[in-house]
Amino acid sequence: MTTRRELANAVRALAMDAVEAAKSGHPGMPMGMADIAEVLWNDFLQFNPANPKWANRDRFVLSNGHGSMLQYALLHLTGFDLPMDQLKHFRQLHSKTAGHPEASETPGVETTTGPLGQGLANAVGFALAEKVLAAHFNRAGHDIVDHHTYVFLGDGCLMEGISHEVASLAGTWQLGKLVAIYDDNGISIDGEVHGWFTDNTPARFEAYGWNVIRGVDGHDAEAVKKAIAAATAQSDKPTLICAKTIIGFGAPHKQGKEESHGAPLGKEEIAAARAQLGWNHAPFEIPAEIYAAWDHKKAGAEHEQVWNDAFAKYAAAHPELAAEFKRRLAGELPADWAAKSQAYIAKLQAEGPEVASRKASQMSLDAFGPLLPELIGGSADLAGSNLTKWKGSLDAATGNSADGKGNYVYYGVREFGMTAIANGLALHGGFIPYDATFLVFSDYARNAARMSALIPAHAIHVYTHDSIGLGEDGPTHQPVEHMASLRYIPNNQLWRPCDAVESAASWKAAIERKGAPSCLIFSRQNLKHQQRSEQQVADIMRGGYVLSDPLDTKFQAILVATGSEVELAMEAMRALAQQGVAVRVVSMPCTEVFDAQPLEYREGVLPGWCRARVAVEAATADFWRKYVGLDGEVVGMTTFGASAPAPQLFEHFGFTVAHVIDAVKRVIR
Repeated sequence: MTTRRELANAVRALAMDAVEAAKSGHPGMPMGMADIAEVLWNDFLQFNPANPKWANRDRFVLSNGHGSMLQYALLHLTGFDLPMDQLKHFRQLHSKTAGHPEASETPGVETTTGPLGQGLANAVGFALAEKVLAAHFNRAGHDIVDHHTYVFLGDGCLMEGISHEVASLAGTWQLGKLVAIYDDNGISIDGEVHGWFTDNTPARFEAYGWNVIRGVDGHDAEAVKKAIAAATAQSDKPTLICAKTIIGFGAPHKQGKEESHGAPLGKEEIAAARAQLGWNHAPFEIPAEIYAAWDHKKAGAEHEQVWNDAFAKYAAAHPELAAEFKRRLAGELPADWAAKSQAYIAKLQAEGPEVASRKASQMSLDAFGPLLPELIGGSADLAGSNLTKWKGSLDAATGNSADGKGNYVYYGVREFGMTAIANGLALHGGFIPYDATFLVFSDYARNAARMSALIPAHAIHVYTHDSIGLGEDGPTHQPVEHMASLRYIPNNQLWRPCDAVESAASWKAAIERKGAPSCLIFSRQNLKHQQRSEQQVADIMRGGYVLSDPLDTKFQAILVATGSEVELAMEAMRALAQQGVAVRVVSMPCTEVFDAQPLEYREGVLPGWCRARVAVEAATADFWRKYVGLDGEVVGMTTFGASAPAPQLFEHFGFTVAHVIDAVKRVIR
């Protein structure tokens, strides 16, 4: 009979062989956590390899993602569509076995992990999603949302600051179906961690409000099984299982040392490990009886069928809820969304409110929120400034969602953790999450915002107080380079609207952008309404459009602007007209969307024959060079801001009609 240790050794062997073949990778963690993984995946984790997206599957997250071969070996052995050839091409171009797990590339990988600690944060998002979705849909006798989230993490994850942010929230939110297993091997890249990591980790998590199971021998399968059973038996607290392991377990000369952490073991050490483990098989060879013991295809299908039968009974009892559940899990928007959202934008254009775009954002949430029960949002302790709460907002996380309507999350001052949790909410399914802070604090959240685009995750990041227009708080709070930084993230879309109409359009675009993130940038100060035709309103969704053209003459220059500077461009255009200079004004709320338009459209907005161009934005000037060219000019920021009332700052830094006029005249040849 196949033993547990033999099953775990199959994982160890595949990890050693794949890393050796790639001449790159991290064999130590997979070898150290193989015994724990064997127990979790064979005795507890509910999943179906034939349907990796089954709605009620347990979620597994590898936060210490450098040990990716652990997950790839598990996926391969249990029957996911990850054949041995993929393991043989670990870390190679176009393979499904990247250096760190990637959700977009590998079936069975729930989230893209690599930056340490973010997997734990995503797992908190998964667990929060399970809790809130259950409150939305479960009814007496019908628990159709009922699954656990398991996350592996290591010393590096716990050293990262994000772990403090999200572990604190998980305890506060009483996420009882979250189980974290800590690989306490005492080793990081630089060696034994006791020189730089002496935290009392169990006490720390107990202080957060977690259930902590201490002193588990990570190589004793029965001890691991007992710990996981205890974790899943209680439901009022998340659980941290502290498992003591030996990194590189089985490699006789390198186990327990940093040499096994992040480099191939070498052929001699692998041969010695095979002998010590009693694994007498060639590289990448798995005996049939090992495959048979690991195979989860039949069990997985049975798990899903049990749930399908339960869901059929639920649908019979609650047909409308069942249809809504299926819609939300499929990521489809309500049938009336397109018409009603467009009608709201048309209404705004007709009414012409002149408000700060952060207020316009809140107005949009008031309009769109009732249409979208999947919308769940929150702010990093700035709800009253970001204006992210709307009329229907109800606390979703701390016990007030029993009526099934919870949709608002209080994150506290935790920008990084908030953003990574939002990624988890999006990846779980059933939600469109948004988070919010000041634009200047996107620096704290940036790596998680980057991961939104890389994963990708349908998360909406709201950033208010968008420029030196913030005023007296000064340069520490005035974003200068932040929009350029966010725009440079591949697969990210940044919208900076100029009035209430563009604000609503930006929300509409972000909500409709399936499977990828958007950043919505809103002002503190009031913005004037811009007149538009019906076609111009439609063209907002193309990212950039002609807002104003001379009536009776050909334009001599083009002014391109975003946000609060669109009105400045319009004022300069009118003043130049009185001086006999004809100017086109282009509003460019989203450069990424505009750049994706057909060449014919882009040429129609920014024709190549007109090289006299000036861009105006109260942010880093250099970003706009690609639109104005060497012959153009940018009225922008080249320094940090200053502490003064906003009108004084705009004048001081050259955001005046006179300055824009001078720039236009300089570019006209």
